[in-house]
Amino acid sequence: MKKKTFITTAAFLMGAVFSLNASAVDVGQPAPQFTLPSLQQGQPVNLQQFNGKVVYLDFWASWCAPCRISFPLLNKLHQKLKSQGFEVVAINLDEKKENGEKFLQEIPVDFTVLHDTNGEWSDKYVVESMPTSFIIDKHGVVQMIHHGFTSEDINGLEQKINALLAEK
Repeated sequence: MKKKTFITTAAFLMGAVFSLNASAVDVGQPAPQFTLPSLQQGQPVNLQQFNGKVVYLDFWASWCAPCRISFPLLNKLHQKLKSQGFEVVAINLDEKKENGEKFLQEIPVDFTVLHDTNGEWSDKYVVESMPTSFIIDKHGVVQMIHHGFTSEDINGLEQKINALLAEK
């Protein structure tokens, strides 16, 4: 009897996992729209403000070691491609926004940094690792999902972004 209960429970849990993943944001789907406060000024920013631009939407946290690598490289890429219609929008997931602010004092950036206090949007985008990023095209459609970050990743990301910037 115990074996049958275990198998039934395992099947239920697998079904739950698959149903959760079915609602995940996937490549080819419109990016869920949000409005969140900026981390440092608290001004509301919504994703729609970036319509017509290629957006690198980055979910991160202050304790994330790969984020310390990604932020300076993303900042350089943003500076390089901003005039062509590229934006980086980083969403901090720290419970205490002071931790995110401290991170930005150590690693300052000139792109948009928002704060998702209760993780609502990381749940909707199904962020399972830090950092997780979504490249969104000019029409608001997710074109790439990137998990983690190493310094070697920036070249492939830049190629994808340049290709999207070249599209009409």
